[in-house]
Amino acid sequence: MRLLLDTHVVLWQLSGERTLSAAAIEAIGSADDLLFSVVSFAEVGVKAAVGKLEVPDDFKQQVAEAGVRTLGLSAEHGLAVAGLPLHHRDPFDRLLIAQARSDGLTVVSADRRFSAYPVPLIDAS
Repeated sequence: MRLLLDTHVVLWQLSGERTLSAAAIEAIGSADDLLFSVVSFAEVGVKAAVGKLEVPDDFKQQVAEAGVRTLGLSAEHGLAVAGLPLHHRDPFDRLLIAQARSDGLTVVSADRRFSAYPVPLIDAS
């Protein structure tokens, strides 16, 4: 299984701030591929810039050392957002959903709004 980890999932794992669900822990442990989107890196950067989040200088390195690969953003991913129902307006989440749909990925997230979209989901909460 190929998993796309939502931003908060990686932040929780690296900080130990919150425990993931048993289903999420099991899926991550047995995944063939763990991915973290460049979209999530941008979200982290934006939140750090406005003071909502403190990010260690070596955040990218910590993600890589955890065995998580970076998923790039393609033109197809960006355009796929137009085909999504407008269940909410968070551009970061909508891009993650578009990436997951385009690339056949399962999303790991605690965000309940993701369940409204046609994408495989593992609840991290």
